[in-house]
Amino acid sequence: MHSQTRDTPPVVFAGAGPGDPELLTLKTLRALEQAEVVIHDRLVPRAILDLIPGHVRLIDMGKAGFGPSTPQEAINAALVAHAQSGARVVRLKGGDPSLFGRLDEEIAALDAAGLAFTVIPGITAASAAAAALG
Repeated sequence: MHSQTRDTPPVVFAGAGPGDPELLTLKTLRALEQAEVVIHDRLVPRAILDLIPGHVRLIDMGKAGFGPSTPQEAINAALVAHAQSGARVVRLKGGDPSLFGRLDEEIAALDAAGLAFTVIPGITAASAAAAALG
């Protein structure tokens, strides 16, 4: 794993947008290309995961309504552990990371560990739908 520079937060929260790889922001794509670990949720489609370079470790830590789900505490612990190891970590979430994504709990875990982060918004499904309707 590589060590962090002062300018690079160890964790990036990034939105995958509404699922269309062409609606992924360039900033999110660059973060994924520079990542060493991507912890993603179940809402991120395979077409977007396929854009991530093969050397990046992909970790599925998703939640499903009324189905198998990763406990939030396990997600928080994974974010902290990988960031503390010196890895460049992206927490990739479907849509926008701040909507329905428990971002506040994940940020609190990083804050408690003294770890820096940044947030890259994703294009919301509402914007994509409006654009598709013309």
